[in-house]
Amino acid sequence: MKILLATAYDYPHLGGLSVHMATLKAGLESRGHEVRIVSFTDVPKWKKDGIVRGPAFLLNKVKKGSGYVWTLKRRKDELEAIIKHAVADGSYDLINAQDVYTTYAAMPSGVPIVSTVHGYLTFEGISKGTVIEGSPEAATLMADEKESYRVTREVITVDTRIKEYIERETGVVGNMIKNFIDVESFKPEIERRDEFREKYGFEKDDQIFFVPRRLTKKNGVIYPILSLPAVLEKFPKARVVFAGTGEMMDTMKAKAAELGVADRVTMVGAVDHADMVEYYALANVALVPSIYSAGVEEATSISALEAMGSGVPLIACAVGGLKEIIAHEADGLLVEEQNPEALSEAMIRLLGDPVYGQQLADAARAKIIAEYSHFAAAEKYEAIYLKALGRD
Repeated sequence: MKILLATAYDYPHLGGLSVHMATLKAGLESRGHEVRIVSFTDVPKWKKDGIVRGPAFLLNKVKKGSGYVWTLKRRKDELEAIIKHAVADGSYDLINAQDVYTTYAAMPSGVPIVSTVHGYLTFEGISKGTVIEGSPEAATLMADEKESYRVTREVITVDTRIKEYIERETGVVGNMIKNFIDVESFKPEIERRDEFREKYGFEKDDQIFFVPRRLTKKNGVIYPILSLPAVLEKFPKARVVFAGTGEMMDTMKAKAAELGVADRVTMVGAVDHADMVEYYALANVALVPSIYSAGVEEATSISALEAMGSGVPLIACAVGGLKEIIAHEADGLLVEEQNPEALSEAMIRLLGDPVYGQQLADAARAKIIAEYSHFAAAEKYEAIYLKALGRD
């Protein structure tokens, strides 16, 4: 098949959606399919700034949320033109839209559409504070979100909760395919830990907790900082390293200073995805401290899967898809969300018993190879594509 993967967001960018698309492309190509990616990045800069982002900034000054809705709809308009041009020769079998407004952008092309749903558009907007709960803007997003699930040929969700949410709200029965990783790229490199620590400026005897998360509220990134003082009492060389950017950065820095742990917290900012395996390797433990926020919960976290694939023990909060991929005390540790004491206890436990931590990491790697390979996922996606085309 000739397949177009499309998103109204930027590609490549730092985040799970971009990783998903790149990894899915590699998996599908390994099965002999021809795959191209188009995105908002393909829009000329003057249009991005003058038509999409600029007016949105002004509209948000007038009414919070109105600019966000404007941005999404203008992204749809621009991507629609790109998709039309991409498929003009009539050679594409299918478009796999990666978000709500890309589904709408693809419809005028006449090419069959399958939509992958990575989250909850409306509730995530509320959680981020970009739209106000109960506002007309939130109602617009919800109406568009629901209709997009009805008009596509097949819906794919990345976890069970999203599948149930769509069925409950629209009656559309989706296909759940959990997120996945490139198991050839994300593999254990622990024996190179000292090399990578020297490369990135960390001390060899640091005991590093690596948090590969965008610095936003729903990712619970404040909690490793709240948990760190108790850990430092037992392990003075403990350090928390955050890889990501986001609106919580200033709050996190202020809290670290308030608690007197700023010198044991490192924020490296955005990290290229190709370098992430080195950060996993230099860490003693990975943390994915996601929380419930405005009805939003973590899906099948790609960061968690990459940590598990990289041979580093993982601590995560028992929310959303994290509960599906991690077997507590078998291939990782699950702790109660928004509970600094529970998180610090788990952090102390793994630093105090590295042999047990390695046992968890080894079991996690075996699970990733068996259940979360991009090769296996591509086969599942292919089956849904064929179903959408009436070829199953």
